[in-house]
Amino acid sequence: MPHYHQLGKIPSKRHIQFRKPDGGLYSEQLVSTEGFSDLYSLVYHTHPPTLVTEIDEAYSVEPEIAIRKNMQHRSFQGFKVQPKDDYLESRIPVLVNNDLHISLAAPRLSMKDYYFKNSGADEMIFVHKGSGKLRTMYGNLDFEYGDHLIIPRGVIYQMEFDSTDNRLFIVESFTPIQFPKRYVNRAGQLLEHAPFYERDIRKPVELETHDKHGDFKVLIKRDDMIFPYHFATHPFDLIGWDGYHYPYALSIHEFEPITGRVHQPPPVHQTFEAHNFVTCAFVPRLYDYHPEAIPAPYNHSNVDSDEVLYYVDGEFMSRKHVEQGMITLHPIGIPHGPHPGAVEKSIGQKETRELAVMVDTFKPLFITKQALEIEDKNYYKSWID
Repeated sequence: MPHYHQLGKIPSKRHIQFRKPDGGLYSEQLVSTEGFSDLYSLVYHTHPPTLVTEIDEAYSVEPEIAIRKNMQHRSFQGFKVQPKDDYLESRIPVLVNNDLHISLAAPRLSMKDYYFKNSGADEMIFVHKGSGKLRTMYGNLDFEYGDHLIIPRGVIYQMEFDSTDNRLFIVESFTPIQFPKRYVNRAGQLLEHAPFYERDIRKPVELETHDKHGDFKVLIKRDDMIFPYHFATHPFDLIGWDGYHYPYALSIHEFEPITGRVHQPPPVHQTFEAHNFVTCAFVPRLYDYHPEAIPAPYNHSNVDSDEVLYYVDGEFMSRKHVEQGMITLHPIGIPHGPHPGAVEKSIGQKETRELAVMVDTFKPLFITKQALEIEDKNYYKSWID
């Protein structure tokens, strides 16, 4: 979990008078999770956050499921998702279930005319291509290639891109995205064996206080619906805040791999966890150093999880014909492993330069109509020599 953070001006105690230079009161808001029982932040608005002037008609963004019961290895060419100007319209769901949605996005333009709040899910946005600034009510975060942007539910934000060439891998989690429990002590501090450290976590900076009246559209997502809200004041009007509930960034390039004499299992690559799924980062690392080690991964049967691998960069000695942005899905109950020739080829190799993000789900994933449009339909035959 993120640690305590503070930006801007705050009063000396909670729930007391906090006055503006003109004598008026700032508006305190508690942003809390699990009622009042888990992480929260106290934020201080220039104007009350409740000034809704209009709500437009809601519209559905529910994924269109094509296959609910999948028992086939599949591969999807993620970079075949066509770019779109608008950030939200560019988000294409490909694999979903009741715990999470996995989407691809190729937005060309920054968000200028509206703000976005996901009220139903935490978001992990992995930046495959592009750079820019994540602007939020809590302050700003610069992002670039390789960043995981963790945006807890309820955070109002805008994505500002430096160019039109952007590719994002997005996981929406309907439960909190957290650090693995085995990585943290009782105080929430990352332990020595964790593959990243607090110094690697980038917190919001540049708190922007916009004391503005007008018509500010915030698109709020919940239950696969978008609710267009109009507010009378700017959503980024915070004079200050403190607490534990805020967005942050962790670069895949800061992940320190754990290696051994023989092949290490995927849990050593874990980055985050939520209810019924985990995520991992495969990064450049030295191979196993037992004199008879086989660096290629052994064959594996997922008897309790679907395995999704998103290929980012580099060569993967266990796979043929790997392309950037490719997604593989290896479902519960079917063994998978290195492609023919990969095991012998791996012997004697000293390191890998691969980059990939993995999502293992403990419930089966449904395949969307859009995913089938970018599928390599012969992938399940790729183990035939």
